[in-house]
Amino acid sequence: MSYETRIEALLDDMSIFEDWTEKYEFIISLGRKLPAMPDKYRKPCNLIKGCQSKVWVGTEQVDGKMMIYADSDSLITKGLIALFIRLLSGLTPAEIQQANLHRLDECGLKEHLATTRANALSTMAATIQKEAKAMANS
Repeated sequence: MSYETRIEALLDDMSIFEDWTEKYEFIISLGRKLPAMPDKYRKPCNLIKGCQSKVWVGTEQVDGKMMIYADSDSLITKGLIALFIRLLSGLTPAEIQQANLHRLDECGLKEHLATTRANALSTMAATIQKEAKAMANS
């Protein structure tokens, strides 16, 4: 499934909720459903710098696709990183580099997050796209 198909499905899913309490619950539920992150990725070099919470992101290439694994010590942050996993994991590094991650702003998420969480969202996106670029160039 392409990034465009994935982002459209996510925006549709989020549009069914009438208020931000429900949307936060949806995001948190995505984080709760994340599979456990393999221990080999839970190391200091995989911590995203600039996030208030601890967020680990590990990637590997499988059959030309970038697989993303993540975890956080905060439920909302874990849900936010789960959004990126839902949108990007399993795409090629080139597709991830080309993905317009600002489309996520269409649901109003950044406007409803504390500044530190909104900055963390941007940092997570940049980190994943940087990993995709490095993977594409290797």
